[in-house]
Amino acid sequence: MPAIQVQNLQKTFQTKRKAAGLGASMKSLFKPEYGSVEAVRSLSFQMESGEVLGFIGPNGAGKSTTIKMLTGILHPSRGAAKVLGFTPWLERQSLAFQIGTVFGQRPQLWYHLPAMDTFILFGKIYELDDAEAKKRIQFLSEAFELQDLLDVPVRKLSLGQRMRCEVAASLLHRPKLILLDEPSIGLDVVAKQNIRDAIRRMNQEEGVGVLLTSHDAGDLEALCKRVIIVNHGQIVYEDKVSSLKRKFLTTKMVEVRYAKEVAKDFSIHGVEILKVGRYGVKLKFDASQTSVDSVLAHLSASGDMADITISDPPLEEVIAKIYEQAKAESVDKQ
Repeated sequence: MPAIQVQNLQKTFQTKRKAAGLGASMKSLFKPEYGSVEAVRSLSFQMESGEVLGFIGPNGAGKSTTIKMLTGILHPSRGAAKVLGFTPWLERQSLAFQIGTVFGQRPQLWYHLPAMDTFILFGKIYELDDAEAKKRIQFLSEAFELQDLLDVPVRKLSLGQRMRCEVAASLLHRPKLILLDEPSIGLDVVAKQNIRDAIRRMNQEEGVGVLLTSHDAGDLEALCKRVIIVNHGQIVYEDKVSSLKRKFLTTKMVEVRYAKEVAKDFSIHGVEILKVGRYGVKLKFDASQTSVDSVLAHLSASGDMADITISDPPLEEVIAKIYEQAKAESVDKQ
């Protein structure tokens, strides 16, 4: 049975229109006018059991609204969804025993108490006996490296430490599926890697399915085999992450620092020079049009390189490019 089945899911919010002028404001006080905003429209997809699926898009694309419907927090305006065989908004309590959730900006740990207290409370909520809860907490503390953190008040933990505790807490009751909404937001490189390693381990050892939203391309590359991209509440791209990388992550950003001064007229054929400093250059090129080897060879021939950094463009640029392509295709069909 698939972990998630979504068919023509839609969510429309009513919003009160702001009246202009004093007279109109008084009138709207007694007879308010409302408009509607489609946060999610005609969304259909399927996620297999044990899969790690990326569910991404720019801010306001409808990701969090979709997750809230899949957890039963929100009722859809129309459409259908099954999560582990449950209809979320009708069987929310039963579903809660089978899933875990982490919202990066909405903590579930008690701020002034040690994380251990929340873990014990969750054990009671999910009806675990004391011995089972203790064994599970010990396992998670080792998997997420929390041994020295559980007795520290949450307010004294760093953001990365707190997020490890948050994810671990959501796994206390052995859920079959975990929904992670921006779990790495605001974390440094080391903290992000720790979170990714822990999530990967739980997926491999316990078969936990993961629905992940993130603006960090590193999260997708490290964890997901498949990705769904949404914008304006609808799917604009759905494929393997490897296909996404081959098709869209062709632009490379390169920063080089030389041991000696750089020529002011520094240039490379087929490469956009973004900045030339006294000892360094910053450039951008399309790897599908200009070979990486030729660019590196030219950079090496230009002097002794002290340091070089090659990076992909921000994920939001890739998402914007995919959406623009989808929009152009829809215009052509019309």
